[in-house]
Amino acid sequence: MEPLQCGTSPIVGFRFSLHPMTGNFIKVIKGALNETDTSNVWMHTDDVSTVIRGKQNHVFNVAKALTLHAAKTGEHVALSGTFSIGCPGDSAGDVYLDKDDVLLNTDDTKQYVSSQFALYPMNNPDYMAVIYREVDRAKERGIFNESMHYASGIHGDIHEVFAFYEEAFTNARSEEHRHLVMTVSMSINSPSHGGKKDA
Repeated sequence: MEPLQCGTSPIVGFRFSLHPMTGNFIKVIKGALNETDTSNVWMHTDDVSTVIRGKQNHVFNVAKALTLHAAKTGEHVALSGTFSIGCPGDSAGDVYLDKDDVLLNTDDTKQYVSSQFALYPMNNPDYMAVIYREVDRAKERGIFNESMHYASGIHGDIHEVFAFYEEAFTNARSEEHRHLVMTVSMSINSPSHGGKKDA
């Protein structure tokens, strides 16, 4: 049996869990799902997490919209998830790669986000250079927060943060090393943010 090879498909996946810090968490999660147009992505929820799959621009658009709608409740919300492209096990049969590029979620409400991310360019021996390049770009944009073990801190307005993450995801994937994983953790409306509601 031949080993699986990294894929060349443009399918992007995002598996995430949303954690509203409230006893009314079901209402926050369902409300965010109802407010977000997910018709351009394939989505499945189980008892642990939700996965969305499709074209990159729509996956990031839906991920941001879901997070923003949950945040707009004013509750302290945490999100943890993993973006992936080039996974050897991915298949195109159940994703919406024929969708056009028009984004369906366009809410531009400002919202402060404190987050952390880690890039994993799979099978790339020059992976540290890839990571340092994206961290430097975050510093140039003024959204870099701090260095830390196993991640880098990114903060600012949710739209700037997600735009950076999508660009970093694009930049970190090379033609030679096609499988890329990026983990993201976010905290929004936390008491430790000092009352920041926007960036």
